[in-house]
Amino acid sequence: MNKKTAYRRISLAIFSIAGAAAILNGCAADLAMQDRKESTVFTLSSPGRTDNDMLAKPFAGKNPSNANCVGDNISPALSWGRVPAGTRSLAIVMDDQAGRAGLGVSHWIVYGIDPSISGLAEGEASGSSGRFLTGKNTIGVQGYLGPCPPKGNAPQHYVFTLIATTLPANTLQAGLTKVELLDALKGKTLAAASFVLRFAH
Repeated sequence: MNKKTAYRRISLAIFSIAGAAAILNGCAADLAMQDRKESTVFTLSSPGRTDNDMLAKPFAGKNPSNANCVGDNISPALSWGRVPAGTRSLAIVMDDQAGRAGLGVSHWIVYGIDPSISGLAEGEASGSSGRFLTGKNTIGVQGYLGPCPPKGNAPQHYVFTLIATTLPANTLQAGLTKVELLDALKGKTLAAASFVLRFAH
């Protein structure tokens, strides 16, 4: 092997190593950026459950006059994190868009939650609580309304949406409907996170 060939091979090897190092550095930078983004994402979850999990029967609605309400009306536990800076209160809306044959059902509306609170315990929304104000669900009741889908239906989706707002926690009065709440929040929201649970019987 002459000197020119040896030099060419050494040069190619150096370029290959440099290229591989650049690719690895780029991948590392992308992963670091992704980690930074994930660490600032507003999140909502239900402890012990994954997104789109099935709710057990006790979490369904309870109404002796409605045969489709087969549960104990226990609200699921919720947990959230990475609340956006500047948040002054939080609100939660639980909806079933397929309810009432597609007209939708607002199952649960709460707001005025202090941003220092990081979750609600199981069953907390089923009764009164000093940690939030409760709005009116579709049937006009202030409180949690568990799922009551028609028997034999495919699992229906219940979407929990957590909204970060710039409204002070004591601004609104209890008893607002979903429409009234969302109207009051126009221009005063910072971010939202959602979580889906399903139920069928």
